[in-house]
Formats: sequence, structure tokens, C-alpha cells
Amino acid sequence: MFGLQGDVREHLAVLTALGTHAVAVRRPEELGRCDGFVIPGGESTTMFKLARTFELFEPLQERIRGGMPTFGTCAGMIMLADRVVDGTADQETLGGLDVTVRRNAFGRQVDSFEGEVAFDGFDEPVPAVFIRAPWVEEAGAGVEVLARVEAGQAAGRIVAVREGHVMATAFHPEVGRDDRIHRYFVDLVTTA
Repeated sequence: MFGLQGDVREHLAVLTALGTHAVAVRRPEELGRCDGFVIPGGESTTMFKLARTFELFEPLQERIRGGMPTFGTCAGMIMLADRVVDGTADQETLGGLDVTVRRNAFGRQVDSFEGEVAFDGFDEPVPAVFIRAPWVEEAGAGVEVLARVEAGQAAGRIVAVREGHVMATAFHPEVGRDDRIHRYFVDLVTTA
């Protein structure tokens, strides 16, 4: 798990409760011991700068390209997108998902909201907390859409995707009591 900024504690708690050995990664040598990787919600431009400062950017890019299962939430979705709309002038991405993501698509902090989304393969909707969240503007042919917003002005917007070993949500599944999305990711890691 990207341990330099964001919802690190919350993700670690869910992953630990699922029986995994989850650790906060801050150095390239720690990354080398990971079978899967989570990039939490946080501030994407700060996360990029920290990844560069702590020399994690290129090693993480290489591991993702090499097939390491990776899951990004909110800012993590931005970091995994191949393309970003409304990013900063120096916005970089790790890549891994053939998607175009719009940064802060749902608005500012005051526009944050909670709801439920139907998640592909789950019998019941999942709780979804959107905090200055992105959405997927365009998804490539190889990208599986896992969830869309169903109501309101953003109805139809893509908020969860998977492409092979890389998945992302625009919302924060780590802040609730529902562990199904994390379990989905853990299953992805164990079958890789």
C-alpha cells in the first residue's frame, strides 16, 4: 500500500481484517516484497511528488506494467489512469488503466456525498463515499466497467473499472463497514 499520503490507515485496517499481511510502503525495497498494491485516496498531485521524492514512481510503474495487481481509490484512480482531464500542468500518471479520468469531477470538498452504487458481480449495492472524486470520461475497449452512478446529474458516469490486474474506484470503499470491494481485490491478488 502506498504509505506516503492518503487514507493509509483505513485501507490497512480493512486489508488486515481480511487476513492479509498489509504494510505501508515508503521505499522501493519495501515495494519489492509486495504481491499487490493499493493506492489510497488523498491528494493526487502531492502523492505524485512524494512518489518522486521517495524514488517510488518508476519502480511502481515497472511493477504495475509487470503485472502486479493494483487497486486505486479516488486519487489512486487518477494515479492509475493513462490520461487525466483537469489535472495540474505537471500532472503525471503511473498508468495501467486505459481510461481518461476527470479530476475533481463531482466538484469541490463541499460537494462530497455518500450513496450506493451497483457493483458488477455483487448481489447488493455497495456504499460509496465520494470526496472531491474523479470519474471516468472514457474507457478503452479492454476496460471492464464495474460501477456507474445511477441517479442525479452524474447519472451514467463510470466510477469503478478494471483492466486485467489493475482496478480503481472513484469512491472510498475503505471508510465504511463493507469489505466486498477489498475482498474482490484480495481475490485478484491471490489468483494472479
